[in-house]
Amino acid sequence: MQSRDSWVVVGLDNGGSSNNATVLDASGRFLVDELVELPSRVDEGPDVAIEALADTFELVLRRTGVARERVRAVGLDTPGPASADGVISSKGATNFSQPAWWGFDFRGALEARLELPVVYNNDGNAAALYAHHVHFGNEAGSRSSVSAIVGTGLGGGVIEAGQVVRGAAGMAGELGHLPIPMEGLLDPGQPVPVCGCGQAGDVESIASLTAIRNHLLPYELSRNPDHELAEIESPVQAARLVRSYGEKGDPLALRIFEKQAKALGRLFHIAANFTDPDAYFVGGGVVQTEPHFREWFLAKVIENTRLREEQAKVATFALVPDLDMAGARGSAFAALASVTDTGD
Repeated sequence: MQSRDSWVVVGLDNGGSSNNATVLDASGRFLVDELVELPSRVDEGPDVAIEALADTFELVLRRTGVARERVRAVGLDTPGPASADGVISSKGATNFSQPAWWGFDFRGALEARLELPVVYNNDGNAAALYAHHVHFGNEAGSRSSVSAIVGTGLGGGVIEAGQVVRGAAGMAGELGHLPIPMEGLLDPGQPVPVCGCGQAGDVESIASLTAIRNHLLPYELSRNPDHELAEIESPVQAARLVRSYGEKGDPLALRIFEKQAKALGRLFHIAANFTDPDAYFVGGGVVQTEPHFREWFLAKVIENTRLREEQAKVATFALVPDLDMAGARGSAFAALASVTDTGD
């Protein structure tokens, strides 16, 4: 049996365009400080995508000089929706649109290919787990947190006693689909947006890039038809540019992001009454911005999170760190926990 000084775990983050990987030793030290990436090739189907992950696994071992026989387990995260065991939804998913992906056992296929135990989380849970461990360090196992990751949709995770809360069907932490009050968030007469899940007025319908593209930006441009963003023909491109306008202090962009901050504040208010966590984390595109803007955004989230006096004294708010690497690193933490839980 390997000693704790010799074995490692690997974290693999699978995305719509890229895979990235990291290596974590038994003491909890990462052996790589930068992105180790390869194309994910998920648009070429499951067989090709599994090989691409195997290539990423081998690449990070070469980069760190770690022999394959030292790897005890692998942590994998992918976008959802997927089951707690890593089976892609039978109804498909944004990043896995081909019918071959529907109902595909992603975790099991990678485990068979690598011939190593594979632990699965969705990408939101993995990022949440990483933020939790970085923030609390040695106290992570006795603390709780809630994370909201603003991306194409609204992902996130709930951590209790240092562990991801998955739920009976693996659907816990789907924070984007919690309905929130719209009164005082939307302008008078502004239509209530509908999420891609079909629900009106949930968090994702406001706090996501999709919400900017489908609702928030079109609404603002209908009131400000002379704005520069109205000249851009592609709705997707225009939505992606809103962040850069926000960094420059553009009033239209700031109104959009303030509504998103209010939505996250209302989400965290629900969390405060449901799980009462030690910490609230915000991640996503707003983290990958200039410091003045992300600090402004987080302040707006805090301003719109209603906590009781007792909660406000003990709760902390922070941004998810190292966002590009958070998925792989959170997956590595999950793999490490799976090994240590066995008593090895």
